[in-house]
Amino acid sequence: MNEEAKKEFQKRLEKIESVLNRYLPKTEDIQNGTWKKNSFGELDVCVTQDHIRNLTDPTRNLLSLGGKRWRPLLLVLCSELAGKGKIDPYEITPLVEFAHTASLIHDDIEDAADTRRGKPAAHITYGLDTALNAGSWLYFQGATCIKGLATDDGTKITFYELFLEELRRLHLGQAMDILWHRNPKMIPTKEEYTAMVRNKTGTLARLAVKAGILAGGATKEEADKAGRIAEDIGTGFQIIDDVINLTTGNPGKKRGDDIVEGKKSLPVLLHLEKKPGDGEKLAELFEKARREGIESDAVEEAIAVLEKSGAIDEAKSIGNKLIEEKSNELASIFGNADSKESALILELFAALKK
Repeated sequence: MNEEAKKEFQKRLEKIESVLNRYLPKTEDIQNGTWKKNSFGELDVCVTQDHIRNLTDPTRNLLSLGGKRWRPLLLVLCSELAGKGKIDPYEITPLVEFAHTASLIHDDIEDAADTRRGKPAAHITYGLDTALNAGSWLYFQGATCIKGLATDDGTKITFYELFLEELRRLHLGQAMDILWHRNPKMIPTKEEYTAMVRNKTGTLARLAVKAGILAGGATKEEADKAGRIAEDIGTGFQIIDDVINLTTGNPGKKRGDDIVEGKKSLPVLLHLEKKPGDGEKLAELFEKARREGIESDAVEEAIAVLEKSGAIDEAKSIGNKLIEEKSNELASIFGNADSKESALILELFAALKK
């Protein structure tokens, strides 16, 4: 990434972080009733910060551990790409980043994962009940940013409807994924896998792009078109994430934990297309890895099987091609491919691929 792009991104990321901290402050920073009233309405006087802490501590902790923040950054860049709208795009960034953070808490519970971003997962640190409840709350907390927008009620309703539809789709994608990874012998088609990823992962990219473009003053039709492109970009990044899981290992995770979790990722599906006779063998290795955990020799055995067919490299090529083609399509959607905003969108996706 060039230095000019880094400066442009940093300038926007600082504003994004400020807004996220305002809508999800540290518990000890809640000094008056404004934040509480915006989040909960009128509360009984006996409700204290200690009660609220069970919501804010697990969610703030995960938010503070980092993350690329590329989704809220993409939202802002898409608003700038669309033009000069009347809505400040920074003010709606909690919609996408809080939803993403909430989904990570729930993913770790559903996948029985021990770590996230190199630290113990929320349910390990705070307990299953607290983490599950806090993650659910954070989905709803993201929508509080819509209330304060300086716009008419009709526009606010548009953002509420967009946000809630994308959350429903996200949970549908997760439901599909759970169905397959709970049964080692159940293998989805590539079409089913793509539909799952478009919902589970692509929906947050789609939400970011559609919200940003609407904030930038574009039409619903233009936002819908851009959203379809964005979900394909999100799919490309999920494919690359699946590849990394089976090669170097994702940051804060151990190589091959998708095997332990029984994930039917694209490398698995591509391998079985080439070598359908390996289905039973892979199912046995997945089941053994699930029983024995990440240190099981079944993890490396399964990866070795996938490597022999070239399925992992093929999946990487597919993911990279999808990201490159769709990034260019998004950057030029308004016919201004040579603009500064288009260049920054391309720089963002290029940096994420590395």
